[in-house]
Amino acid sequence: MTAAIEVTGATVRYGEVLALDDVDLSVEPGRVCGLLGMNGSGKSTLFKTVLGLVPVDRGRVRLLGMGSGAARRKGLVGYVPQSEQVDWAFPVRVRDVVMMGRYGHMGRRRRPRPADREAVDHALARTDLTDLADRQIGALSGGQRKRAFVARAIAQEADVLLLDEPFAGVDRRSEATITDLLLQLRQTGHTLLVSTHDLAQVPVLCDEAVLLQQRVIAHGPPEEVLRPDVLLEAFGIHPSEERRSWTS
Repeated sequence: MTAAIEVTGATVRYGEVLALDDVDLSVEPGRVCGLLGMNGSGKSTLFKTVLGLVPVDRGRVRLLGMGSGAARRKGLVGYVPQSEQVDWAFPVRVRDVVMMGRYGHMGRRRRPRPADREAVDHALARTDLTDLADRQIGALSGGQRKRAFVARAIAQEADVLLLDEPFAGVDRRSEATITDLLLQLRQTGHTLLVSTHDLAQVPVLCDEAVLLQQRVIAHGPPEEVLRPDVLLEAFGIHPSEERRSWTS
C-alpha cells in the first residue's frame, strides 16, 4: 500500500540553524497521526516541508506517491493553519474563506459553480457555521475561526489533511465539534497529521503519534509514545509537568 505521507531522511536548515535532522515518517491512508513536541521542536517546519513550502537540504517527501507540489495542484492535501498565521483584519467573509478550498476545482477565473456552492454549504453545516457564513472572519471567536478553516479543508475534499494546533485557544464546543469531524474524516478514509500540545486529546483522536525534537524521538501507538519514561528521556520533564511545559 502506498503511504499517504512519506518523509524519508528529511533534513532542513535555516542558515546555521538545524530545524529537522534526518526525519523519517510514514503514515498509511486512513490514519490519524498526532505530531507532538515542545516549542521549537520542528513541528511547523515539518508541516511546511510536507506541504512543499520549505525545501529539504536532504531527503524526500511524497504524498500519495507523488511530490508535494503535484499533490497540492491536484487538491489532494489540505492545511489548517495556526491562528496566529492569519490576518484576521482582512475583509473576507466566512463563506469566502471556505470557498477558497474549492479553488482547485474551479477554472482559471475561479467562478463558483453550483457544485462548489453545495460543497461550501455542506462544509459550513458540518462545522456548525451556517448562521455565521456572512460574518467577517475576524469577528468570530477563536474556536469559530478554527472551525472555519476546518470547513475550508472539508470543502476542498482533500485526501490528506494537515492540522496545526487545531485545539489551541478553542472553547469546549469547538473542541468537541472539531474532534467529531476529524473522527468522521478518518472513518471516510482521510489521512490526518495533527499537531497538538494537548496530550490528553491524543489517545482519543489519534491512531499513532510522533514525538519530534528536530529528529523523530518516538513513533508508534499513543500509549507507547506518551509513556512517562519516553517523555522524561526525550525532554527531561515529569508527566505532571507536561501541560505547563508544552506550548503551541
